[in-house]
Amino acid sequence: MLRLRRNDNEDRVLYADRRTAGRRLADRLAVYRGRNALILGIPRGGVPVADEIARGLAAEIDVVVARKVGAPSQPELAIGAVTSNGGRFFNEALIQELEVSDDYLTRAVAREVAEARRRESAFRAGRPVSPIKNRIVIVVDDGLATGATMRAAVRSIRTRYPAKLVVAVPVGSEQGIAGLSEEVDEIISLDRPEPFYAVGPYYADFAPVKDAEVKRILRDAWARPAHGAGPADKPDPAVSGKTAPKRL
Repeated sequence: MLRLRRNDNEDRVLYADRRTAGRRLADRLAVYRGRNALILGIPRGGVPVADEIARGLAAEIDVVVARKVGAPSQPELAIGAVTSNGGRFFNEALIQELEVSDDYLTRAVAREVAEARRRESAFRAGRPVSPIKNRIVIVVDDGLATGATMRAAVRSIRTRYPAKLVVAVPVGSEQGIAGLSEEVDEIISLDRPEPFYAVGPYYADFAPVKDAEVKRILRDAWARPAHGAGPADKPDPAVSGKTAPKRL
């Protein structure tokens, strides 16, 4: 673990890499070990983090693909995000400010939903979707900036009746975390620096994660004994009774 000196002379944690961050998150999430938790990584960067958590908790791992919907003239600027099965989040204020047309939004959403479905199919390589109902589900990414993709992901998962829905990230913005607070049961963020500009500077190694690496991580994880897998209809007694989706 390294230290990054900020302009205000306050030290901030800088993770060596995503796996280091994942191991630290696993320590914080140790209470969920042995409770049939499902760890869902958001590809691509969230998957190495999720893999370390799954190892630490002896839990099952899978993916949830959330795709950013970019602005018409600034594709890197997220105006929302969608998942393969219809989970979505839109920044309505930004959409109005940029005067994004309904036609553009319809086409962009259709394109990103199709790409999310393609990626999930490629990553799973024929493996069925992991059961979610009545399970503790921990959704993982390598960081949380605006929170758009994470909000789309958790809205998608909530419709499948998890017993408890947890978000876990190594670093996140106060704004992004606040936006999620009404949509999940618990948020674990190891560091919440302010001001927050981007996730990358808080890692010594933030090299892009390629599709091939995501596939390899999942293939290796699924070859390990499935300690975390269990019956979809057997609720965790510690969190039973919390299966209904939240009103969004």
